[in-house]
Amino acid sequence: LEAVLDQYVLLGHLQEIQVPRVLPSVLRLSPTAMSVEKRVDPDDGEAYTFEELSTFYKGKYKKNEIKAYWEDTCKPVKGKKGAKAKAKGKAKAEPKAKAKAEPKAKAKAKAKAKAEAKAESAPKALGKPATAGQSRSAKPVNVLALTKISKDDLGLLPQPAKPRFKTALVEIYIRDQPYGGADKSSNGHRYDSIPFANGMISAGMSCQLINYVHQEHDTFFEVVKAFDALIVRCNPGQIKADGGSQEKFDDSMRALRKAGMQVWPSPDVMEFMGAKDALCKIATLSIGLEDTLAYYDAGLFATGFKKTMAFQPRVIKQNR
Repeated sequence: LEAVLDQYVLLGHLQEIQVPRVLPSVLRLSPTAMSVEKRVDPDDGEAYTFEELSTFYKGKYKKNEIKAYWEDTCKPVKGKKGAKAKAKGKAKAEPKAKAKAEPKAKAKAKAKAKAEAKAESAPKALGKPATAGQSRSAKPVNVLALTKISKDDLGLLPQPAKPRFKTALVEIYIRDQPYGGADKSSNGHRYDSIPFANGMISAGMSCQLINYVHQEHDTFFEVVKAFDALIVRCNPGQIKADGGSQEKFDDSMRALRKAGMQVWPSPDVMEFMGAKDALCKIATLSIGLEDTLAYYDAGLFATGFKKTMAFQPRVIKQNR
């Protein structure tokens, strides 16, 4: 195109330059010309090369549609305004092309970050459960200052290398009772402690099994400050049965709650919702069961329990 224009200049046709109709067909056959030539996009009135235009519209339209738009709709830049004007147009076009490409680059970066986050949060192989004699509660929080009472962590999954949150499951072992209490297994843990902890680990959190020993009260509550949350699995009366003070334990847990730590359940929840009749109070909520009943005398129990047994098996719990 520049060669043809130069010929017209040499011939003295400086007032009105009529580009021969053959040029568009020549351009269609010349990818090199398309990459150098600039045309005005009627959408914003700015001039771009075919490459710049393709970059902006990529993903919005097909290649052949972009090419047809370039050839049939975009108007060629007329005449030459000198190197200064050309440099100015180039400088103007580049930021525009960059601005047009920027949202796409941002979207691409966002999609990449989203994919990486998804890959990071995706379930990973958790490893094999602990075997007999194997302990997995010594890290990530250093709990070596606390007395370890359980024999092992049989069945506990490996702690995550980079846990989302660091939690601990607190137990109490009654030292003058067989196995540490009727709710304990032969290794000293409650029967439900390992499933609780494995549920936390499966969710990407660490969960260390630790024991509260009342002689180490101050040390215990200093160590647990390093956790993000505590799961308290100490039955009412067991701390006292081991020689400790339930009130002192509860007050220290309340202090942790006040400092912002999560404690499940908190002493106040245990006090007001700990009895089994609390299940009757939430029976009509979405988390309850409507056929949860409490019996306070033999007559009510005889009639009510037999009636509900006709529909399905029942679970009986002492209201304490």
